[in-house]
Amino acid sequence: MLRIACTNAQKVTVTATPKSVSGRPATLDGALKVSVQSGDGTVEQDPGAPLSFKAVSGDNPGTTIYLVEGDADLGEGVVTIQDTVELTVTSENAAHFGLVAGPVEDK
Repeated sequence: MLRIACTNAQKVTVTATPKSVSGRPATLDGALKVSVQSGDGTVEQDPGAPLSFKAVSGDNPGTTIYLVEGDADLGEGVVTIQDTVELTVTSENAAHFGLVAGPVEDK
């Protein structure tokens, strides 16, 4: 499991670098398949970056769990490998007061 964190105004790019059991670079058959298992975050995937996705925070603080799947079999069959990403979201902090003045009034 990969654990990451951001505010509710951010998103994080996650990239897979597949490895074999012995730790050598490996290839997947096709793009990652990513789904939200729990939480209110969402996923953005770009067909031009098949081994990456953006974990997009929800509007509220909390945790989103993403299931990441890929086909490790480069042939006709399918051998699915899986992992999870846990995105912990905190509230974005105030940066200024945003003060505004009302109309001028008589005393």
